[in-house]
Order: sequence, then C-alpha cells, then structure tokens
Amino acid sequence: MKDENICRKIVDAIQQYPHHKLLEVGPGAGALTKYLLEIPGIDFKAVELDAEKVDYLYTAYADLKGKLLHENFLNMEKPFDGKFSVTGNFPYNISSQILFKVLDWKGDIENVVGMFQKEVAQRIAAKEGNKTYGVTSVLVQAFFKVEYLFEVNEKCFTPPPKVKSAVIRLLPLEKKIEMKDEESFFKLVKAAFNQRRKTLRNAVRDLFDPEILQQEIFNKRAEQLSVKEFGELSFKMK
Repeated sequence: MKDENICRKIVDAIQQYPHHKLLEVGPGAGALTKYLLEIPGIDFKAVELDAEKVDYLYTAYADLKGKLLHENFLNMEKPFDGKFSVTGNFPYNISSQILFKVLDWKGDIENVVGMFQKEVAQRIAAKEGNKTYGVTSVLVQAFFKVEYLFEVNEKCFTPPPKVKSAVIRLLPLEKKIEMKDEESFFKLVKAAFNQRRKTLRNAVRDLFDPEILQQEIFNKRAEQLSVKEFGELSFKMK
C-alpha cells in the first residue's frame, strides 16, 4: 500500500468508534502500522506470520517492541482480555478465514475495519436478493452491522494487484438475530447455499420433518431469505 491518503482514511475510520485495545492483522511493511502506533491511549498489537516482515518491522518501527506477535492469526489465541478492535489490509487469500476467526471472537469484538478484495467486501455486505448474497453475508450479518465504507483503486498499491479493493466496517448488532442456536443456524445457512439453485425444500430437506417442509417458505431459494428469516427458520429444525 503506497497511498498515504488511503492509509489515513482507514485509520480515521477505526477511530470513529472509541476503543482501548486494537489488533492489526498482517501489518506487512507497516503502511498502516506507523499511523496506528500514533493513536493515543490504546493498547496496540500487530500479528505477522512472515519472518522477513517481522524483522523489517522491528527495524523500521522501534515503538513496535513488545507489540508485534510473530504467529499465524488464524491459529492464535485471543490477543487481549476483554473487548478489542481489529483492523488490517487483510491478506486476500485468507480474508474469508479471517472473518470466521473474528466470528469466533465475536463476543469480544468492538469494531472491525478492514480492506478486502472488492468482490469479497461486496459479498459480506450483500442483502437478500443480490446475486452475491451467500453464506458469508448471512453468517457475518447475523452478528454484525456491515458498512461498506469506500473502494480502493489498484494503483494505490505497489505492485498494483489484478483486483480492486474495498474497506468495510463491522459493528456488533445492538439487537441480536434470534436463532435456535449457533450450530443449527450455521448448518442451515451452509446447507441452503450449498445448493443455491434449488428451492429450500430440496436443499435443506434433511434438516426438517416432512410436515414442516410443506410450509410456503420452502418454495423460496436461499438468496431470497433475509438473515432474520434464516434465524426464524432455525427454530423449526429437527
């Protein structure tokens, strides 16, 4: 990331909501890190897997001493006790996995501001009826309000990637989506979208008793159901 204005916009977006603990995922060469270190009054940590980048970051930013974790974000333990926020120019090849790690920690997440490949960001933010609406959309939106903040041109990077990027924010929902339980909800959503061209009746028939499957909602396809409707449907599962 070479565009300082974009870096500042991301850091400004993080600071729009108060927080005291912040984790940066994949600092790389420190494009965001140098600004994050300047935020007053926060407990800051960064996690980076690449050993060469870790060495570079320690050399370039003396203030990172004691704040840089050399490990794999996807396998790490929770970096703070209590509530914290997450940010990063997320590595695109694992961005979906990063989201599911955030979902694992959702009880302690206050705010996420992250850069994703544009198509992934659109998928996370998509509403029912949209062709990009899918498993990721529903599972994230069941717990977080998604704000699509701004797009980032490929020329803002060196070397420029072959894809466009976008920055989104996740904020915990004030009113949680009601569901039977998380395991049932996840199973239902994944089964429904696994055969998204079929009606729900055919896609999720193993999860419901035959008499329940006669209800009209099962004539719909997965992408036609809102997150709330998936939650309500989960109560009718076997």
